[in-house]
Amino acid sequence: MTGGAQTNFLKSSAMDGDGFQYTLGPPESGFSIFLAERTKKVHFIRHAEGYHNAKTAESGSNDCLLRGEARADEHALYDSRLTKKGIKQSEDLRSYLANRPSGGRSFTAFDLVVVSPLTRTCETALHVFGRPRPPGRPSFLAKSSAPLNTPEYAQGVQVAAPRFLVREECRERWGKYVCDGRRKISEIAAEPGFENFDFSECNFDEDVFYSDERETDEHCCERAQKFLQWLNSRPEKCIAVVTHSSFLRHLFGQFGENLHQDDMDDLQRMAGNCELRSIVLCSHGNKDGKEVAPLQPKYPSSTVTFPDESMPAFYDP
Repeated sequence: MTGGAQTNFLKSSAMDGDGFQYTLGPPESGFSIFLAERTKKVHFIRHAEGYHNAKTAESGSNDCLLRGEARADEHALYDSRLTKKGIKQSEDLRSYLANRPSGGRSFTAFDLVVVSPLTRTCETALHVFGRPRPPGRPSFLAKSSAPLNTPEYAQGVQVAAPRFLVREECRERWGKYVCDGRRKISEIAAEPGFENFDFSECNFDEDVFYSDERETDEHCCERAQKFLQWLNSRPEKCIAVVTHSSFLRHLFGQFGENLHQDDMDDLQRMAGNCELRSIVLCSHGNKDGKEVAPLQPKYPSSTVTFPDESMPAFYDP
C-alpha cells in the first residue's frame, strides 16, 4: 500500500454507522454533546524507549530489526526490553500522574490498566503504575497510601491499586520486525514484577500472530476498532492503555475529521516514547452489547515457533 493510499485508507475507515457527533445547534456551532453514561476517559500511553528504538535511532534504519537467516526469537532485539532511559521516562510519567489533578483529587488514579503482552509494555506499566493488585482480589483488599506529598497522603487517604489486564488486541502491528514478536506468556508471567499481571484473557502461550509478513494496515485498523468496542464494554470509567506507536497511529488515524485541524493533527501524530494521550471515548449505541470475538490467527504457527519450511511462514490477516 502506497503512502497516499494508506493515508486515505486510515482516514476513511471509521466505525460502521459512525456519525461521530451529536451537534448542539447548527453543525457550525463547534460543539458536540453526549450522554455522560456513554462516555469514559481512556489514557493511551506508548511504551517507553526500548533497545530497538535506541538501535534504529543509532543506525538510521529498521534493517537491524530483520531476523536474517536465524529464527526471530534468537535475535537480540526480539520482544525488546526497555533501556535505562526508558525506565527513567516511565518513572517521570509516574511522577507526573502523581501531581496531575483528576476526578476531584490532586493526582490521577486508574480503575484499570490494559497492557499489550509485549515485554516493553509490561515493563512500562510496572514502572508507571507500580505493582498491580492480584487478579481476583477486590479493590477494598488492595489499598495503599495516596502518592507522597499530596493532600490526600497527608489526610491518610487510601487508594486501590489498579488491575493490570493483558490483551493481545492492543499489541503492536506484528510481523517482519523482530521487536514486535513476543515471548511465551508463561515466560513473561513468571518474570519477577509481572506475577500479578492478569494474563487470563490471552488465549495462546506461543506467539501465533508474529510472522515474516507485516500485518496489513486494514487488519490493524480493524482490530483497533474491535479494541475500542471491547473498551466500551468494560464497566470501568477511567482506563489506561499501555500500547505501541503503530497501533496508535492505526487507531487514531480513523478519527478526527470533525475536529479542528490542529486537534486532528495532534490526535493523529506519531506518539513519542512514554507519551500520554488522553481521550474521551463515546459510544453511539450501535455497538453496545455486541460480543467481541477473541483475536485469532489464520494459521497456528509462525517462523518464531516452527522454522520447518513445510509449515506456513506467514498468514494473510
